[in-house]
Amino acid sequence: MPRIDRRWLCGPLLLSAALVAHAAVPTALPASVEQAPPVAGAQTPQAAWAAMTPQLKRELRARYAAWQALPEAERQRIAQAAAALAAMPAAQRDALQTHFQAMDQMHRDGWLLGPRLGALYAKLQPLLGYLPAEQREPMLALLHQLDAAQLEQLSLISQRTPPQERVALREQLLALAPTQRAAWLQQNVAR
Repeated sequence: MPRIDRRWLCGPLLLSAALVAHAAVPTALPASVEQAPPVAGAQTPQAAWAAMTPQLKRELRARYAAWQALPEAERQRIAQAAAALAAMPAAQRDALQTHFQAMDQMHRDGWLLGPRLGALYAKLQPLLGYLPAEQREPMLALLHQLDAAQLEQLSLISQRTPPQERVALREQLLALAPTQRAAWLQQNVAR
């Protein structure tokens, strides 16, 4: 079995566990549970939610929305990574969590795009960092349609494009038909 460099798994594994945990939280309790009297000292999910800060609620909502937006294959990869994380010794998990928490917030947030895009987020960030709300979903759909080589090409284009040209670049990319993207990427990565 090949040895895996754990530094590369840190972000996806920890994010995976968080996303899986937050995605698994039901939106409502079954009627039988809601009608049962609370156990002394136990906090209901509604009470726990009410006790959270607005910032934490926003973060949890964003994570859940990110989970919902992921393709099924990415969700499966995350579930597998979460299982691998859960199987690790506690000290190893803690070390990975410490490493992940030491990352810049921007890079941690990039993992909300899933393992495939999260691994390239630092390279794609110049193009995606200030994405207008109306371009967010179309751009994410486009990114999920690109293969690994095309994502690598786009990351090079993203890093090479001056800030003042990024808006026009995004608009060009979003306006392309899927059949035109490969040629456009090759042309732009060569300039």
